[in-house]
Amino acid sequence: MRPEPVGTVLLAAGRGTRFGASPKLLSLLDGKPLVRHAAQAAVAADLGPVVAVLGHAGAEVRAALAGLPLTLVDNPDYAAGLSTSLRTGLGALPDDVGAAFVLLGDMPRVGPLLLAQLAEAFRAAPVAPSAVVPVRDGQRGNPVLLNRRLLGPGLAALTGDRGAGPLLARRDDVLDLPVDEAGVLIDVDTPAALAGLS
Repeated sequence: MRPEPVGTVLLAAGRGTRFGASPKLLSLLDGKPLVRHAAQAAVAADLGPVVAVLGHAGAEVRAALAGLPLTLVDNPDYAAGLSTSLRTGLGALPDDVGAAFVLLGDMPRVGPLLLAQLAEAFRAAPVAPSAVVPVRDGQRGNPVLLNRRLLGPGLAALTGDRGAGPLLARRDDVLDLPVDEAGVLIDVDTPAALAGLS
């Protein structure tokens, strides 16, 4: 029997203002737009439905994701902060998807094996955690796997330019999972950071 699906919300709506004038998620890395790396990892993991949330440069990001088996949703309120995109993406997942990754479009070094590792830790826990967070070198990274059943009301109430971090900070049932993958700490905020990955 196939295990319960784990969804993915790919956040690809932000303006990436620290990157400069050109849309960050469309910048090329290894010949592909940055956002496509994260999307392909989520699809390759084959854990459940993948929803990509679009906003800034939406038409161009949509084109960059063309041909991938995922659901594209527009967040007209993306300028009000990350929380609006998170709520939009979670709301687009089927109700029977009890857990979902929050995958950032600017983290191209997160691979499908890491996603599978986090999902397995979630499923294997004796008591379902509120979230699974990858930890590398003592630092919490991304993506975070959220338990929608435990966090539902809190997630629906998120506001501003923050994700689920403040919500999780108040809980003692978050599973920190040590991982080897350095990509959980690598996001691309500047052209120099992108150049450092090439």
